[in-house]
Amino acid sequence: MADTTQSLAARFKPDWAWGAILAIPAVLAVLAPEALWPTVEFAGGAIAHTGLFIIFAVLAVAYMKATGAENLLARAFEGREVRMIVLAALMGGLSPFCSCEVIPFIAAMLAVGAPLSAVMAFWLSSPLMDPAMFLITSGELGLGFAIAKTLSAVGLGLFGGFTVKALARSALFADPLKTAPAQSCGCSSSASSCSTDKPFSGDVVWKFWPDPTRRAIFRATALENILFLGKWLLLAYLIEALMIRYIPADLIAQVLGGSGFKPVVLGALVGAPAYLNGYAAVPLVAGLLEQGMSAGAAMSFVVAGGVSCIPAAIAVWALVKPRVFAAYLGLAVTGAIIAGLLWGVVAV
Repeated sequence: MADTTQSLAARFKPDWAWGAILAIPAVLAVLAPEALWPTVEFAGGAIAHTGLFIIFAVLAVAYMKATGAENLLARAFEGREVRMIVLAALMGGLSPFCSCEVIPFIAAMLAVGAPLSAVMAFWLSSPLMDPAMFLITSGELGLGFAIAKTLSAVGLGLFGGFTVKALARSALFADPLKTAPAQSCGCSSSASSCSTDKPFSGDVVWKFWPDPTRRAIFRATALENILFLGKWLLLAYLIEALMIRYIPADLIAQVLGGSGFKPVVLGALVGAPAYLNGYAAVPLVAGLLEQGMSAGAAMSFVVAGGVSCIPAAIAVWALVKPRVFAAYLGLAVTGAIIAGLLWGVVAV
């Protein structure tokens, strides 16, 4: 409970995202007053449009945390290696948990001999999709895109897991774990609270409300998530409004539009360094699509960016040696390009 309270208090602290939310209208008021109200109106209307999805997302994550359903994740790392890879990819693509929350869990699994293939499957799929992300993506980009991204997340996990299994005896993946893993915390696609104390241990209690401690976790997680989602989505909608107003559509269409291999590769290469946050990326991609970005490039952008964003990457860098980390990034970009090419064909 102390960890939850501490994490909640941290959400109230000012950061650069809140500063940017305040700075954008202030700068517009001085430099372009004619754009101030349209920008604010656009962002407010977008927040109202996705409000229902945000509420469902917040309640879903809070329920999962309060019941302890995250403890089911440990079962993905039991049994035969092929089974572990498949379950790890599925659990990673569906679990609503922060990247830092799984660091000690993964460290423990590697230390006791869990295969790197299953760990890699989970690492690659976990930053990309969760229940909250699915609802918001569906509301902003459509149900088809949300389903495709979910399948891409699981597919990327399977691709990475079985690739590592095939190369397990090579020098690339030999002795992968650092001797002293760092404990670093930073949330990625999930907005859930971070805890590193005995991760994924304990019972699952689906009827949590009779327990005052679990009720407190539900309230704290719900409030934390509404602040997290509200912050990133509001910032993203403000940026989207500016992007639509000031970036020529012809430029986006020229660089990332059209069909074929090139826009998909560029989408993956641009998404890797440009990604801020999984939730913020959704409205930004919607704006890019309006400006002429191809469907395939949009998919490669969100897949490559989600896996390579700083919080997700830190969770991997904290535990493994640089060569394994490089393989993680290489698998992510390759899988993103494949996902973009496939979605480009399906979405036509």
